[in-house]
Amino acid sequence: MTRPLNRDRSLEELERDRWPVPSADATRLVATAHGLRRRPIGELTVEDMRLLIGQDIGLRYLLPLALEVLRDNPMAEGDMYEGDLLSAVLTRNPAVWTETVSYVVRRTSRL
Repeated sequence: MTRPLNRDRSLEELERDRWPVPSADATRLVATAHGLRRRPIGELTVEDMRLLIGQDIGLRYLLPLALEVLRDNPMAEGDMYEGDLLSAVLTRNPAVWTETVSYVVRRTSRL
C-alpha cells in the first residue's frame, strides 16, 4: 500500500524545485507550464495533466493521477482530441515508467 499523495500540494512543493518566473517573451506553452506547476495537483484538469505529461513535467506525481483518470475513462480528453491524455501517457519514454515505479516502491517501503 502506498502513502496517499498530498493533492493539496503543487509540483513545485512536491519536487522542492521552484522554477524562476518565465521571461516576458516566453511562449504560451512555457508560461502555462510554469503556472500549472504552482497549482495544487488535485486541482489539475485532464488538459493540465495532458500538457504537463506531454512536456515530461512532474511525471512521478502526475502519471499515477493520470492513470486514475484513465482507469475510469480511457478516452479522457483535454483540449486536443478524445484519448489525448492516454496518448500523452503512452508516449513517454519507457525509462520514465521504470523511474516512476521505483519511486512508488521506495515510498511504499518507508511505510
